[in-house]
Amino acid sequence: MAIGSLLVANRGEIAVRILRAAKALGIRTVQAYSAADADSLAVRMADEAVLIGPPPAAKSYLNGAAIIEAAKGHGADAIHPGYGFLAENADFAQSVEAAGLVFVGPSAQAIRLLGDKVAAREAARRAGVPTVPGSEGRIADARVARELAATMGFPVMIKAAAGGGGRGIRIVSDAGAFETQFAQASAEALAAFGDGSLYVERFIPRARHVEVQILGDGKNVIHCFERECSVQRRRQKVWEEAPAFGLTDPLRAALCESAVSLGRSVGYRGAGTVEYLYDPDEERFHFIEVNTRIQVEHPVTEMVTGIDLVAEMIRIAGGERLSIRQEDVRLEGHAVECRINAEDPAAGFAPQPGRVDGLAVPKGPGIRFDTMLYDGYTVPPFYDSLLGKLVVHGADRAEAISRMGQAVAALRIGGVKTTAPLHAALAASEELRAGQVHTRWLEDWLERTPLTRQEEVA
Repeated sequence: MAIGSLLVANRGEIAVRILRAAKALGIRTVQAYSAADADSLAVRMADEAVLIGPPPAAKSYLNGAAIIEAAKGHGADAIHPGYGFLAENADFAQSVEAAGLVFVGPSAQAIRLLGDKVAAREAARRAGVPTVPGSEGRIADARVARELAATMGFPVMIKAAAGGGGRGIRIVSDAGAFETQFAQASAEALAAFGDGSLYVERFIPRARHVEVQILGDGKNVIHCFERECSVQRRRQKVWEEAPAFGLTDPLRAALCESAVSLGRSVGYRGAGTVEYLYDPDEERFHFIEVNTRIQVEHPVTEMVTGIDLVAEMIRIAGGERLSIRQEDVRLEGHAVECRINAEDPAAGFAPQPGRVDGLAVPKGPGIRFDTMLYDGYTVPPFYDSLLGKLVVHGADRAEAISRMGQAVAALRIGGVKTTAPLHAALAASEELRAGQVHTRWLEDWLERTPLTRQEEVA
């Protein structure tokens, strides 16, 4: 069915991004909001807005029944979950469709399969996608897991089978600490995801995190090339690029085709991201998981391909076939994204809610700022600290990084401390410019780089 009216079941910058795409498609918009977001930019932008609950996410943005009721009560045909909250909740997707509405995303079956990391690994193996060496499935017994780890060779990673965001993960360097770490990881996973199941895989010490953007309509699947997401703090992405640097053309082709192969094998529909660890020493990539939603970092892919990923996923949800052929997807230049959070890097990245007083957004060729900010907006303390994403495009990686340095220096968000000083320092880092990064690089770099220096660069 063609979508005539869309309810956005999210908040912040992604809600604004979805609203803009929907409006460009001529779709009527309804914004769901909590009491804390009554004055948000998304509420101001939407054709209609509906209160779904009090500030706590559990009583608003995670309240699937209230969201579905709001959609039906306001005549929406479809619900877009954005990222986070209920975006990868298979039960919610199923409930949306059972209510006669369109879920803008993959089928509940695909979310359930690919959201389980152990099941996703098995699906990847069946599709011929290389995986990190590890256990064949869930391991409930810590002793059995320790024996397998010893066979594989330490260090290893203990990982939660469900969820994401770096929770339920432990890196274990020797057998002596294994069972304690196993129990801690299981308890953390159970508390975070309601599932304490674990698996074990080999740890790649200086791995890079590279991910492939796919689009599918249930029958056809294409890729939109890959992104570099190795600059992370506490397993949360901080700085992203497209494309990944230093890959040969044959390696890039094999990487992207493997993602397409996995998508085809499950009849993938919508936008998704297939994530890999890349071992630069062996020049090999290993599948780790699939994110069955639009990613925070999707703008860098849009900048280098010219494809509106959010609009495409809305069209696909409305029953349209892919409008893009693989041969039409071209890489043009290089893009960098910085996540601007309401956090103070000089105070251990402490959250910084508050009122925005004096907003100046950099402008110019190849600069984009996806945000929900406006002068006078009060950043609430209840949710993720992401304020916006500063994205730049250049002819090549060197130009893109230089442009990011200039853009972040020109960004002003008065009244609230942000991570902009960190990004200014990153843009000036010779190590980052040389591509000498991996998933643990940023934490090492922060230990070696005085915070006062970051403040001075800003």
